[in-house]
Amino acid sequence: MPQTDLTWNTALLYPAPDSPELEADLGSFEKLAADFRDKFFEKTATLDNTALLAAIREYEALQNLMSKPFCYAHLLFASDSGNEVYRAISQRCSELGNKLSQQLLFFDLELMELSDDRFESFRAFPEAANYLHFLEGIRKFRPHTLKENEERLLTRKDLTGVRAFTKLFDELSASFSYQMELDGELKTFTGEELLSLLHHTSPDVRFRAMTVFLERHGEHGIVYNAVFNNMALDHGQEMELRQYQTPIQPTNIGNEIPDEAVEHLMCVTEANYGLAQEYFRIKAGIFKMEKLRNCDVYAPVAEAERKYDFAEAKAVVVDSYREYSPEFGNIVEAFFTERRVDVLPRTGKSGGAFAMGISPELPPFLLLNFTGTLRDLATIAHEAGHGLHFVISQKQSLLNYHAPLPLAETASVFGEMLLTRRLLDNEQDPVVRKSLLCAKIEDIIATTFRQTVLTRFELRLHNERTAGLLSNDRISEIWLEENGKLFGDSVEMIPAYSWGWSYISHFIHSRFYCYSYTFAELLVLALFQKYREEGDSFKPGYHALLESGGALSPAETARLAGIDITDSGFWQKGYDVLAGLIEELKQIV
Repeated sequence: MPQTDLTWNTALLYPAPDSPELEADLGSFEKLAADFRDKFFEKTATLDNTALLAAIREYEALQNLMSKPFCYAHLLFASDSGNEVYRAISQRCSELGNKLSQQLLFFDLELMELSDDRFESFRAFPEAANYLHFLEGIRKFRPHTLKENEERLLTRKDLTGVRAFTKLFDELSASFSYQMELDGELKTFTGEELLSLLHHTSPDVRFRAMTVFLERHGEHGIVYNAVFNNMALDHGQEMELRQYQTPIQPTNIGNEIPDEAVEHLMCVTEANYGLAQEYFRIKAGIFKMEKLRNCDVYAPVAEAERKYDFAEAKAVVVDSYREYSPEFGNIVEAFFTERRVDVLPRTGKSGGAFAMGISPELPPFLLLNFTGTLRDLATIAHEAGHGLHFVISQKQSLLNYHAPLPLAETASVFGEMLLTRRLLDNEQDPVVRKSLLCAKIEDIIATTFRQTVLTRFELRLHNERTAGLLSNDRISEIWLEENGKLFGDSVEMIPAYSWGWSYISHFIHSRFYCYSYTFAELLVLALFQKYREEGDSFKPGYHALLESGGALSPAETARLAGIDITDSGFWQKGYDVLAGLIEELKQIV
């Protein structure tokens, strides 16, 4: 595949950053928002059902228009945060988006304040059915919402507050390059390339790679300390204004999962930490080590780790989806044939990976940082699953387009399971099969146990910040304590790991997002087991789950595929699957 084909083609959205089309769209929004405000401000409660429905649809259409240029700016910035043109467009869109939010937030507030009788009347209006879940989601925040002028002020200050710190975090992290000796030569790496060396066969290389990566972040500890402290302080102050009881409560309300259910999910996970520790001891035995270091957790169990070129990796992932469903295979393949994927790591590009679903009318895009490891194959399958979910849910309108956070990972993790199954079914070599099995177990550990560690750390960070500024030493203590609960005496944490909290973007971008991975992984283990048992009869329900987007609550969406997430033993079933995989590995070892 030519090198140019490995970057995404953002011309699918706009011809260029200086195109008249982009300027025309950006230049039109302030008037459109002002017109909408003039038309409906302080009038929402007086509208009859037909007029209220028309207002909601007009609001949705305006949000739909704005999503295209704002997402385009984000894609440009993610591809090269050092490009001055891209930085300028990103900042312009950020400032414009903030202004528009101030103009339009009255509508959410007035929908929220509709009397219960008025809302019940609208609920009974047949044409309103498509918007009821959206409205119910807004109205759940009614006890925690301020007056419009106060909400506008908070939104305005975000631009120079949390959004500014978020942008600082992104730009600093993307600017790093790293130098480390490898094969007798001093080489320069991106962060993703360096982290890929955690899969190297040499223990020394793994140790140095993790150390160099984390110590580089430690060199900028003053900045990371300011970012984390101010993000937590801002959230704490807003939580107090809005009368939330816990830092995680607004996330749980948005996810439509009670606080008690989230706590139960994490407690069940913590009760199963012993499974991870058992696996770590097995892996230490494979390497004839007394104890793993945390830089060894993802070490390859084969003497030489298999490397994949991108064309091969892409083909395996596409075939995994196509084997499940020709429709799924075609959707995933289109990401690559239409150049909606940015593939390779480089300085200035965002680290990690993401999928961006823009709107029901526009194609989603994927960002990868491919380095050729087996785990990179899983990442392609994961992000392709997100993209697939965005495409299939395009039958929804924009306000129901995005799945709620607990279900946002469903298609991505299911895609990883499809990939693992295909690789295992087509591999006869027992050494390679052992590698695949270890990779899957490690993935489940990372997606359930580690995400609970991250959530516990995040909760403690926010709770302790209410008492005053946290030093980097204290943040690191919390970090090591929570990781220590997972590792127990089975894994030794290397010294540089005290900075392990500093690079995790979910803490900055999506507060308390991490438990959604745990939720999704355990849900998908149940779904995949059901698929293995039922075969083709499973597929319509699963398709309906993906198709629903955000039109239903998580519990209602899961029921479309025959899953009851309120079952008290539901979460443990996922860990029973993990226990079975570990037993299978023990037989091989």
